[in-house]
Amino acid sequence: MIGTEREGFYEGPSGSRFGRLLDFLNRLDSAGLHYELAHTRPDSIMVDVSVPGWRWEVEFMADGSLAVERYRSVAGVESDPGLLDQLIAEFGSGDPAL
Repeated sequence: MIGTEREGFYEGPSGSRFGRLLDFLNRLDSAGLHYELAHTRPDSIMVDVSVPGWRWEVEFMADGSLAVERYRSVAGVESDPGLLDQLIAEFGSGDPAL
């Protein structure tokens, strides 16, 4: 991408909300970090960053604020197939027969 090597390329003096998001995405790309974009709330865009043992949810809000939630692996790798049933039983909201 042209000009992305310069720190803060998209963020002008006004600190545009979209510019902050683009700068962050360019920094993730430059660092070789995998991320996915999501739109889970009507007033934000979420960047979901996954790294070994961690998951970060970074939300860029319409009002210009930022919300960061970090989740750390607590048990390492587990192989118990019963955990799949536990996941669905505890957090699922649909018909369990489907």
